[in-house]
Amino acid sequence: MKFLDEAKVYVRSGDGGNGCVAFRREKFIEFGGPSGGNGGRGGDVIIETVDGLNTLIDYRYQQHFKAQKGENGMGKDRHGANGKPIVLKVPVGTQVFDEDRETLIHDFTKLGEKFVLAHGGNGGFGNAHFKSPTNRAPRHANPGQTGEERWIWLRLKLIADAGLVGLPNAGKSTFLAAVSGARPKIGDYPFTTLHPQLGVVNADGREFVLADIPGLIEGAHEGAGLGDRFLGHIERCRVLLHLVDATSEHAGKAYKTVRAELEAYGGNLADKIEIVALNKIDAVEPDDLKKQKDRLKRAAKKTPLLLSGATGQGVKEALRALADVIGDKQVTTKAKRAADAEPWNA
Repeated sequence: MKFLDEAKVYVRSGDGGNGCVAFRREKFIEFGGPSGGNGGRGGDVIIETVDGLNTLIDYRYQQHFKAQKGENGMGKDRHGANGKPIVLKVPVGTQVFDEDRETLIHDFTKLGEKFVLAHGGNGGFGNAHFKSPTNRAPRHANPGQTGEERWIWLRLKLIADAGLVGLPNAGKSTFLAAVSGARPKIGDYPFTTLHPQLGVVNADGREFVLADIPGLIEGAHEGAGLGDRFLGHIERCRVLLHLVDATSEHAGKAYKTVRAELEAYGGNLADKIEIVALNKIDAVEPDDLKKQKDRLKRAAKKTPLLLSGATGQGVKEALRALADVIGDKQVTTKAKRAADAEPWNA
């Protein structure tokens, strides 16, 4: 299953049914009179969060959704049936934006949450509705109201407790694979990770969900590399683990590059609690490691953790630091099931 986190969709609610103009003309009924029924109400367009989804791939193949129209009223005081609503099923963490891609309509953060995006049109009154002592034979009825239509954008932001950030080849995928059951693609070249990955981590009996996003490079907010479009998937995280490659030329500059992109993106990412760690310490000499640690400490203004995702050194300490920040306020079990689900294929 491919990963899709954004989709443009057209929705239209059902029109209301027309009212009916009719009169009773039956044998043995002394007084006839108007008998036109009301039209039925058009169906609504409803968005609902369901379990078992962690991508918007369904909306790549179908972009138009229309609810059923209400049926017209009929004679003998028969009202038209209401149109059936149409339900768009989305994963938890989906946001609904207007066509301008900036106006937020609704943010789904709970499983089973429903939101009526477009209301169906009301049905028109039949002529029986207008009868009165002074108007015993009304010869008019109301047409049904038209439904609502609009283009919307669905944008998925994965729900996780902690997020991994860093430059490409900082060892994020290796770290995620070492601490969870996730199996991200790992390679010795940049941009191995092409879409976000989720993994369930167990730290001393405390479980939380860890998200890995594609690496950032300088100018990502302007579209360089894979851009910053995946940063939205860590907006809901409580803490960020910033991994810096110990084998890079200058750990301090690498740290500042990613921090600059987080600040340029916005979304309060730069204000989140951050744990800084120097990764791949097994691949450098002790003297070089000390230099890189000092450089990173000056840039981050805090003492970084030392770890190696490949050998496991220092990994438990990093997980404990994350778990201490997360505490008991974890995300729903839905996110854990999504992380345990079959991985996405590129």
